[in-house]
Amino acid sequence: MTPADLDFANRLADAAGSVIRPLFRGDWEAETKEDSSAVTEADRGAEAVMRQMIEEERPGDGIIGEEYGRTNEGAGRQWVLDPIDGTASFVAGRPIFGTLIALMQDGWPVLGIIDQPIQRERWAGRVGEGTTLNGKEVKTRPCRAVEGMSMATTSPHCFSADEADAWLNVVTNAYPKMPWPLYGGDCYNYGLVASGHIDCVMETGLKLHDYAALVPVVEGAGGMMSDWQGNPLDADSDGTVIALGDPARLEDVLAAMGSSEMPTNVKLSPDTFKIP
Repeated sequence: MTPADLDFANRLADAAGSVIRPLFRGDWEAETKEDSSAVTEADRGAEAVMRQMIEEERPGDGIIGEEYGRTNEGAGRQWVLDPIDGTASFVAGRPIFGTLIALMQDGWPVLGIIDQPIQRERWAGRVGEGTTLNGKEVKTRPCRAVEGMSMATTSPHCFSADEADAWLNVVTNAYPKMPWPLYGGDCYNYGLVASGHIDCVMETGLKLHDYAALVPVVEGAGGMMSDWQGNPLDADSDGTVIALGDPARLEDVLAAMGSSEMPTNVKLSPDTFKIP
């Protein structure tokens, strides 16, 4: 990774945003892909313009994109692109989606961008440097215990039954009086972790393009990211993700995931975490 790579990543984000902004809350129809997720002309157009730039300016690098797959797979340097992480929010007109851009070196994420093009908020992180939001350094916040921890996930309906149990175990430890985590947000939640507004995000089923850019952003701000076993995230990770603003809480969260006891003062509706 070179200093010029961050400048190039920022230009990629600028180009993607120039495609996305005119289409936000526009007159178009979303399509459904084979995996049941939504895709729009904004997703495809934003990735296409970024791929063209990489192919022209970084021809020796590989590309891993959500919409158009992989090119130059044998390259040690791979640009990982998710043009719109949170397409459901984009379709609904909610400005909490983001463009994700990562540079991976030999399978490890070394640079990441989370760009929210409507609110014009951009988190940038790279190995060995602090994370910035619109050029100003940001930091995660300390968290003394799981109890009182601010937690977020995109949707509990993305969890299997066992995964939902683990999530709920942590939630009931974090919110002993009433479970009130944050739902929705996709990649935007991880920017909020980096800025010290959220303490923990837990998700499963993520693909490389969903999480590669998040790692340098969160960790450059003083946090940490791992899978649900506590292992660092790389190209071969299993898609389970924990993001923590305070790395000291990892063992506590892992322990809480396996807890089978619910505080007696927590009362849940049977449908609260119903999985389809």
